[in-house]
Amino acid sequence: MLSAFRTFAKSKWAIGLLVVLGIALLVGGGTQMDLLGNLGPKHVISAGDRSVDQPEFRAEMDRIRDQAQQQAGRAVDFETLIGGGQLTQFLRQRAQLLGFMDWAWKAGIRPGKELILRRIREEPAFFDSVTGAFSEEQYRARLAENNLTPEMFEAQQRDEVMTRHYGAAIGAGTRLPRIYGAVLANQVLETRDGRWFTVTQAMAGTAPAPTDAQLTTFMNDNAARLRQPEFRSASLVVFENPSDSTGAVSEERIQERFNFRRDALSQPERRSFVTLTARDRASADRIAAALRAGQTPAAVAQANNIQPTEFEDRPRSAVTDPAIAAAVFALPVNEVSAPIQARVGYVVAKVSAIAPGRPAELSDVRAQVIQELRQEDGRAAVYARVEAYDKARQAGRTLDQAVAEVGARVINVPLVTREGQGREGRVAAPPQVLESMWKLGKGGESEVAEAGEGQYYVVRVNEVVPPALPSLTDPNVRSQLSQAWVQRENARLLRVRAQALQARLRRNEDLAAVAASVGATLQTGTGVSAQNQELGRGVIAGLFTTPRNESFSQQQTQDTFVIGKTDRITAPVPALAAGAAEQFRGRMAGDNLNALVETSIRSAADRTGATYDEAQARLALGLPATPPAAPASGAPGARPASAPAQ
Repeated sequence: MLSAFRTFAKSKWAIGLLVVLGIALLVGGGTQMDLLGNLGPKHVISAGDRSVDQPEFRAEMDRIRDQAQQQAGRAVDFETLIGGGQLTQFLRQRAQLLGFMDWAWKAGIRPGKELILRRIREEPAFFDSVTGAFSEEQYRARLAENNLTPEMFEAQQRDEVMTRHYGAAIGAGTRLPRIYGAVLANQVLETRDGRWFTVTQAMAGTAPAPTDAQLTTFMNDNAARLRQPEFRSASLVVFENPSDSTGAVSEERIQERFNFRRDALSQPERRSFVTLTARDRASADRIAAALRAGQTPAAVAQANNIQPTEFEDRPRSAVTDPAIAAAVFALPVNEVSAPIQARVGYVVAKVSAIAPGRPAELSDVRAQVIQELRQEDGRAAVYARVEAYDKARQAGRTLDQAVAEVGARVINVPLVTREGQGREGRVAAPPQVLESMWKLGKGGESEVAEAGEGQYYVVRVNEVVPPALPSLTDPNVRSQLSQAWVQRENARLLRVRAQALQARLRRNEDLAAVAASVGATLQTGTGVSAQNQELGRGVIAGLFTTPRNESFSQQQTQDTFVIGKTDRITAPVPALAAGAAEQFRGRMAGDNLNALVETSIRSAADRTGATYDEAQARLALGLPATPPAAPASGAPGARPASAPAQ
């Protein structure tokens, strides 16, 4: 296909098509304007004067994915990261927060520049570990590691301070009514008296082994959990060869490349200098004057309670702040700069040494030039192999014949799910390969696709195993399903038995008599508190959710129920409950404050008209605009051995 496109581009038909398109654009002016309008930035999130475009959203999601991959210890593709509605939730929260920031800024909640600079200069990660001073270079380097620019980071700091100050203002004026704490204190400190007995599985009976018909029905009832996902296997054709980048390189090519790259390979001018960073212009003027008077940078730094930062043998490209670089590389040796307005504060620089640049010698960069040429040869060989494969397919060769003819490699991809999970564990298949596999039917072959960095591949789907329920002929499947069926039936028998016994109590039968009829022992509790978990969750739940003289039936453990009555309820002494009420009130204040802040954020977002475009978000991540359709039933990767919910 690649060679076919190039052949068509040179033909008279291509020129004629361009003429037709040009006439169409002249006639349809409105359509042209629509096309030009679509060339602008696509906003993923918009809120008032603020917005997040596709590159910014992609950078943010890249950082989130990097964190997820570090936690998972494996590669995580975007479809997995944002699946299950997580993208919608993230976009909604991000849009609300952006809308709040826009509203707060317009409302006048604006942190001062000095406050932001002070926060940045107090961050330990930006200090040089040797000198102990704030390092502009380390500041930029740390941000670059996280795909951030100083402008982006400082904007984040402003937004964070804005949010903190707003939350602090709300918290300072928020007080919960005392009744909130009083209600909780009453619930926690009251005590109850009651009687109960335990109903065991033996009293309810146990289920026999299931028949084939019962297991089949059970499996169909739980088909969504038991159905195995679709599996596919494929042949992956890759066009690279290990020997493509290891061949010999002629001296003529080495010399020619060196001559072409001489300027770029030459050693640039390098300078050694020291910088001192001041908080304001007046301090910077005093520092510059002291250095010009002959004081050493160390003495000036000590007098001003700052740390000098020394740079040894640095080229201009290694100085991250453009303003500092311009000033330093314009100074003679031992000269002091005027105060420089840097990204963070004012900087004064003094140059101590200058190493002039020198042209590159072939002997110095020979290995580098050879490596570049070999990499180019490797990419050219791969591309030539791709073109040869394409011509062979156009000539009627089968995939296998074309692969053998051009010398490509074939890698077998075993049966794998759409998410890359094989039957024996995870398969290391790139996401784009899996995506190609699921776009084809059985026996389908893809066109040549680019995987990035000069790599190309072709996929052929060999086998498609549709989603299916496990077979009862598998002994392991049958055993596990039988166990799950028996557990469900035993739970049903126990529940029915407990309901029947409680029904007798509702007909005013004596509790002791009902217990004796099933051979159970009647137990009594006096002054029981809700914190007394030793009695079991069923007893506590029954006593503290039932009115006086009413019966209860609660599950105590997986295979027992408790049947009983609440005989007495004793309220706490008010004088003793007052302290606990205030403690509960204080604990609830934080949750209440969070709820108020969240409501404020949502309200501000509504005022600014905060919106988001999920389709643009997916396109920014390199995914289709619409998510893939959910499977008809069953979860991908579900294991037949898992027990269904009872």
